[in-house]
Amino acid sequence: MATATITAGAAPAPAMPAVPTTISTRRLIAFLAMVFGMFMAILDIQIVSASLAEIQAGLSASSDEIPWVQTAYLIAEVVMIPLSGFLSRMLSTRVLFAGAAAGFTAASALAATATNIDQMIVYRAIQGFIGGGMIPSVFAAAFTIFPPSRRAMVSPMIGLVATLAPTIGPTVGGYISHALSWHWLFLINVVPGILVTAATWSLIDFDKPNLGLFSKFDWLGLAGMAAFLGCMEYVLEEGPNHDWLQEQAVFICAIIMVVGAVLFFWRAFTAEEPIVDLRAFTNVNFAFGSLFSFVIGIGLYGLTYLYPVFLGRIRGYDSLMIGEALFVSGLAMFVTAPISGILSSKMDLRVMMMVGLLGFAAGTWWMTHLTADWDFYELLIPQILRGCSMMLCMVPINNIALGTLPPDRLKNASGLFNLTRNLGGAVGLAVINTVLIDRNAFHYARLAEHVEWGSAAAQQKLQNMTLDFQQTPGLDATKAAISKLSGMVQQQASLLSFMDVFTMLTVLFATMALFTLVIAKPAPPAGSGGGGH
Repeated sequence: MATATITAGAAPAPAMPAVPTTISTRRLIAFLAMVFGMFMAILDIQIVSASLAEIQAGLSASSDEIPWVQTAYLIAEVVMIPLSGFLSRMLSTRVLFAGAAAGFTAASALAATATNIDQMIVYRAIQGFIGGGMIPSVFAAAFTIFPPSRRAMVSPMIGLVATLAPTIGPTVGGYISHALSWHWLFLINVVPGILVTAATWSLIDFDKPNLGLFSKFDWLGLAGMAAFLGCMEYVLEEGPNHDWLQEQAVFICAIIMVVGAVLFFWRAFTAEEPIVDLRAFTNVNFAFGSLFSFVIGIGLYGLTYLYPVFLGRIRGYDSLMIGEALFVSGLAMFVTAPISGILSSKMDLRVMMMVGLLGFAAGTWWMTHLTADWDFYELLIPQILRGCSMMLCMVPINNIALGTLPPDRLKNASGLFNLTRNLGGAVGLAVINTVLIDRNAFHYARLAEHVEWGSAAAQQKLQNMTLDFQQTPGLDATKAAISKLSGMVQQQASLLSFMDVFTMLTVLFATMALFTLVIAKPAPPAGSGGGGH
C-alpha cells in the first residue's frame, strides 16, 4: 500500500483532470505519437554506439574525442529528464512535448551536417537535452489519461519502447551505417520527427499551462542539478578509463558534482517551487519502484554494453555482425510485451517481478560459462532470458511506481522514475568497466605466472607453435610464437574478467528477486474491478 502523499504547502496549480473511465480516439492517437517520439529519443542514445568508427573517420576525430558523441547526449539528457516535470506543469504537456519533438528533429538534422567533432558534440548535446523532455511525459500521460482497466495494455507498450529502443539501437545503427552512411543515423529522425511534432501539437489536450510558475523558477536549483547530474554522468563515464580521481578532469568534475549535489538538495527542500519535487519518494510504492528501476537500468544498459564488447573483443565481430547476433533480445521483448500485459492483470505484481529478476539471474549465470568459441547459438538462450525477463520486470515496476500516485504528482515523479533507470545504467556501466579492467589485469598477472620460462608446459607449447610458424617462409618463428602465446593469455584473462562481471550481475539480480518479498502487496487501482494491478 502506498503511504499518504503530502500536499500541504504546495503552490496552487491548475487541477489535473481526473482519470477518465474511457479514452477518446483523439487522445489515443496523441499518445501513440508521444510513444513514437519517446522511441526516437531513447533509440538515439545507442544508435551511434556500433558506428563510432565510421563517424570518427568521417569527422577526422581522435580516439579520445569520439566517445563524446555518445557521452554528450547522455549528460544533457540526464539533466533534462528530471527538469521536464516542472516544465510540463508550467508550459503544459502539449507545448513541452511538441517543442521537444521539434527541437530534437532540428538537432538531428544539424548532427548530420557536422563537419568536425566539436560541432557534432554540440549538436548531440542539444539533441540529448531537448529529447530528454519527451521521455517522462509519456509515462505521466499513460497514468493520467488511461483508466486503470486499460493499463494492462498501456504499460507493456511504454515498457517495450523504453527497453527495446536501447537494445536494438546498435543493430539499427549498424545496418544504417553499412547500407547508407553515418549521416543517416540522424537524418532518419527528420520526417518522423516532423510528423510527431505536428500530431502532438494538434492533438494533445491533457492539461493546461500554469505560466505563473515561471516567476518561481528556481534557477539556483537548476544550476545545482545540472552540475550534480552532468558531472556525475561524466565521472561515471570517464572514471573507469582514467583511473578515477587520478585524472585531473575527473577529479575536478567530482568536486563540482559534490558541490552541485549539496546545492541541489538544499534547494529541493527549501525552494517554494523546487525544480524537482522529491516528495514523491514519500510514497512507498514509488520509492521501491524507483529502486527496482535503478537495477533494471543496470541490466538494460549493462548487458547492451557487455554483449557487443565480448563479440567485438573476443570474436572480432564488426558492428553489423554484432547487430545481427544480438537481434534475438529485441525479438524476445517484442513477443513478451503483450504476455506481460495480460499477466499483470492476473497475477501478483511482486511475483511477476520476482520471476523476471530470476530470469535475469539465470541468463547472466549462463554467461559465466562462456568460452572464446561462443557464437550466436551459444548466446541464444541468455538473450531470450534477457529479453523476456526485461518485459516481465518493466510492466510491474511501472505500475508499482506510478500507478498509485495522484495525478498532480505524476509529472515530477515520472521524471524521477526515468532518471533512476538512466542513473542505474550509468552506475552499472562504470562498475562493469572498472571490474573488467581490474579483473583483466589480475587474471593476466596470475596466468602469466604459469607461462614463464620455467614452466615445462609453457615451453612445450611455445616450441610446438614455433615449429608450426617455421613452415611460413620469411617469418621469425620464435617472435611469432611468443606473440601468439601472449595473445592467448590476454584472451583468456579477458574471458575470465567477463565471467567475473556476469557472476556479479547474477548475485545482484538474484538478491533483488528476494527483495521483492519485502514489498507490500500493491492495492488494486480504483475502478479496475479488482483486476489486480
